[in-house]
Amino acid sequence: MRVGVFTPLLSQLPLTVVLKKLAALHIDTVELATGNYVGDAHCKLSMLENPTVLAEFQKIVADHGAKISALSCHGNPLHPDKDHAKQHREVSRKTILLAEKLGVPMMVDFSGCPGDSPNATAPNWVTCPWPPDYLKVLDWQWNEVVAPYWVEHAKFAADHGVKIAVEMHPGFVVYNPETMLRLRSIAGPNVGCNYDPSHLFWQNIDPVAAVRVLQDAIFHVHAKDTQLYPANLPRTGVLDTKPYTQERDRAWIFRTCGYGHGTEFWSELISTLRMFGYDYVVSIEHEDSLLSPEEGLTKAANFLNGIVIREKPGAAWWT
Repeated sequence: MRVGVFTPLLSQLPLTVVLKKLAALHIDTVELATGNYVGDAHCKLSMLENPTVLAEFQKIVADHGAKISALSCHGNPLHPDKDHAKQHREVSRKTILLAEKLGVPMMVDFSGCPGDSPNATAPNWVTCPWPPDYLKVLDWQWNEVVAPYWVEHAKFAADHGVKIAVEMHPGFVVYNPETMLRLRSIAGPNVGCNYDPSHLFWQNIDPVAAVRVLQDAIFHVHAKDTQLYPANLPRTGVLDTKPYTQERDRAWIFRTCGYGHGTEFWSELISTLRMFGYDYVVSIEHEDSLLSPEEGLTKAANFLNGIVIREKPGAAWWT
């Protein structure tokens, strides 16, 4: 296992500078974004049609002794707006093709969220079983939209030798371990989880216990923390729709690793991941609105480097 970084937090810098900066923090593994909600600052899908640019990109990565843990294109391929869905699906498919060319075994995406009917124009995330209309919507979403897309998309990825790690995120049909395993039962073993404990904390799901539920369905891990604010929870509960920058009034916000939970939690999480066979990357994702990207990255890297034990020399950690 080793520490990596999801690089959109440094999107204002060229890839060469990013790789040098990370090397100074004893990190040589990156997760690169290819489009949709996360942008494509360091990894352009246009490389698929330009062998020269692709070769130059590969040389930059190799010359810096870096490895790519995953290509990520977090989007909504199930969006009820057909043009929106088409664009996000195309980015996802091209991301798989680029991962194949680069020899990257993993791509990360969201599950997506449909509308409430074939005539919908906006996604509809169902969060409760009553009134009965909601369960009808949920049944339609899973059977008529989710299953057909993900069966086909999972096969496409498998045919190209790339695994799909779905990030559990509220607002999409896959947001907790139960829905993650439901999707996997539909799409097959080539679909697993991009495990981000920060999205579980604010749902009151114990992230360590969730590892025991997901087990070998965990393909990739994000390192991000969440801090809950008990003073605000009685007013809002965990379903808080205020902007992330309104920190004083929110029930929770995303934090840099170690600021929401300390060494004891992160040590137990890493140990439990190892216990259930996970020996891949722990990829830092910075979304802490109280710390700059530079400060958040540095603190997270120093914190996690003191916990995560790298593999023995020569171990094929990426296989």
